[in-house]
Amino acid sequence: MCFSPTGDLVGGSVVVAIGIDACLHVRGRPEYLAIAALPVVLGLHQVDETFVWWWLQGHASQTVGHVAMWIYLLFALVALPTLVPVMFYFIEPPGRRRWRMVPFMVLGAAVSTVLLEAMLVGHPSAKLGTYHLAYSIGLHHGVVIIGLYIVATCGPLLLSGFRSVVWFGVANLAAVIALALLCASGFTSLWCFYAALLSGAIALHVRYAKPRAAKSRGLAPSSR
Repeated sequence: MCFSPTGDLVGGSVVVAIGIDACLHVRGRPEYLAIAALPVVLGLHQVDETFVWWWLQGHASQTVGHVAMWIYLLFALVALPTLVPVMFYFIEPPGRRRWRMVPFMVLGAAVSTVLLEAMLVGHPSAKLGTYHLAYSIGLHHGVVIIGLYIVATCGPLLLSGFRSVVWFGVANLAAVIALALLCASGFTSLWCFYAALLSGAIALHVRYAKPRAAKSRGLAPSSR
């Protein structure tokens, strides 16, 4: 199976290794360290989901499974909407491009708050699906909140001044739309797995991009 405990464990470990390697090769470009480190965080997130799989399959204790599920959901639903806009705020150079990230930071914080409250009240759960895990947090007005979540996590990438980041955002947005239409119950699990793999591609770009002039080195700024 593509999406299974083995898939999460192996895929997450590979993405973590790619991210660590990228962090060691930012070539004196500290502004790109966050992009290089993103796969490390997202890869560990997928490794954590392995324990949720094992719990639901009867290979891990309920305590281990519950802790892993809470870690997974807190990061995916509470940390990411705030973390992504903040991360890309600091990647952008000071000025107008950086200030474009501020509305997404505010929106992300609001979405994180709503989702955290839903989790604390709604008693999150997870169950086995077909090639994915289906999570539930008892969220009311879920379509609206998830729509705002997508704006907060994909918007900063689409408005970035760096071409590679914009393409990362376009690919993520396409995946979000496709997964929301094809597999709503597995949206959280499948999209996070996809985002982890895609972030690994961005880290490889940082790792192998040759240092150039300030205008075009590393994650080359777009002409916008």
